[in-house]
Amino acid sequence: MILATEFKEGTIFIDEKGNTVEVLQYQHHRKSQARAVVRVKLRNLDTGSVIETSYRPEDKFKDVMVEKRPKTYMYSDSQMAYFMDNTTYEQVGVPLSKLGDMIKFLTENMEVEGLYLNDRFFNIVLPANVILEVVETVPGIRGDSASNVTKPAKLSTGIEIKVPLFVNQGDLVKVDTRTFEYVERVSK
Repeated sequence: MILATEFKEGTIFIDEKGNTVEVLQYQHHRKSQARAVVRVKLRNLDTGSVIETSYRPEDKFKDVMVEKRPKTYMYSDSQMAYFMDNTTYEQVGVPLSKLGDMIKFLTENMEVEGLYLNDRFFNIVLPANVILEVVETVPGIRGDSASNVTKPAKLSTGIEIKVPLFVNQGDLVKVDTRTFEYVERVSK
């Protein structure tokens, strides 16, 4: 059993409704006279949906033993994304609906971790950061730097994020896959 106060990003457990969920974000919150709560953002590993909820610190949940195996993203069609096991070279598909927003970060031959529950492949875990190319953005105007000003940029996978003014079209940027935020510009 796992307590709500023991949650970390990436913790996988079975919630009160019997769903297998992964902790995306957590925060232990306490107001002066009020009771403490643990606020969490969870991803349902069966459906890919993300919910926000809160638990009492003493709430207990059944933790799940998940095996992680290296996989390589191959390609996707209109309904499935296909991954190759790096040891057996077996290809396995995952419905795009189950991957949710993770599909926006996948590039050909990308290394990911496959999650296995009871020896059944059910989902993937992306690396914390990925490097993508900026394919479309407006030019930054010199002198337009009051404080931490950003502009929209479209990346090679089609995702749009906010980047600093000095990032130009053709630059490589590191993006956090959990928060969809710009981390840094990467030299080629």
